[in-house]
Amino acid sequence: MKILFACGGTGGHINPALAAAGTIRAHHPEAEIAFIGNATGMEHELVPQAGYAFYPIHVAGFQRRLTLKNVARNVAAARKAVTSGFEAAKIIKSFQPDLVVGMGGYVSGPVLRKAHQMGIKTATHEQNAFPGVTTKMLAKFVDVVMLAMPAAMEHLPERHYIITGNPVRPAMLNVTKEQARKALGIDNDHPFILSFGGSLGAEIVNRSVADVMAWHWNTGLYYHYHATGREAWSWMPDYVRQKGVDLARAPMIRMTEYIHDMDLCMAAADLVISRAGAITLSEIEVQGKPSILIPSPYVAENHQYHNAMTLQKRGAAVVWEEKDLTGTQLLDTVKELLTDPDRLSAMGKAARDGAYTDANERIYNALMKLL
Repeated sequence: MKILFACGGTGGHINPALAAAGTIRAHHPEAEIAFIGNATGMEHELVPQAGYAFYPIHVAGFQRRLTLKNVARNVAAARKAVTSGFEAAKIIKSFQPDLVVGMGGYVSGPVLRKAHQMGIKTATHEQNAFPGVTTKMLAKFVDVVMLAMPAAMEHLPERHYIITGNPVRPAMLNVTKEQARKALGIDNDHPFILSFGGSLGAEIVNRSVADVMAWHWNTGLYYHYHATGREAWSWMPDYVRQKGVDLARAPMIRMTEYIHDMDLCMAAADLVISRAGAITLSEIEVQGKPSILIPSPYVAENHQYHNAMTLQKRGAAVVWEEKDLTGTQLLDTVKELLTDPDRLSAMGKAARDGAYTDANERIYNALMKLL
């Protein structure tokens, strides 16, 4: 059995693909699994690190905002759209997969289109509540369309869809709150706030979270772990100091560029403050965590807003759009939630009720039916 995954661009596409591949490998250790992605994308590093063969192609997404710079980028993307098809065909002929699976992002488009033309079984998975342009295009001809959220069906051509949820890392499913707190060395007597704004770092999230830290840093009432993201790490420590927070004298606050033990931190948390990427929300749901969500307005189709609203509508989250958010407003929301344990509990239950804890197996079963 040979399976080729196409994904790339962001961790929100790459990590689900790696999770799906890991489930297949757990069932079929003999399976040959490879990945195809952008030669310059994150996948170029993450996939080989996970132990899979990686085939690079040169492809770029189209920019929707019409500026002089974006017009030039779109001309280059149009050229790559032609050449990437030839590159994909060459790789497919060499690897000879039985199935080609797209896990979202513009990389999936030329690869699955070419695989379909070559008579190979194809499947695609959409992680978001509002599907992207690539998924809308692929949904017209792939053999199976898997969706993380039922809401996505409202925006796609009429056909049969399989609701699978988003695949999450097994560690997210297998750790309890008590185990996580013990591993992190924190007690059960103080609420734990977990906050992060994505791997690059969102300025509005960081600046607003700094106001939350300034409120509680010297009270000893709360644990608080915050990841600034790569671009904010250079200025955020100085910024919180300007807010009066002395991190050297704040043992209950941990600030870092990136949280490497997210499974433990998520499990230990009483309240999560984050962007609204699809995989982050799936992890929040499987762990049953109440959340304050600040969707990024800079993503295609504003899909993070639609993701976040699926949680708010069922009472699992409070959503603040970036254009409306200030540090004071975030702080007021945090205070309101942390002083209402019954509401936190109800929000956590609502989050858990929307979780697909068997998403990895659902995706595995859908793919195996094609082979």
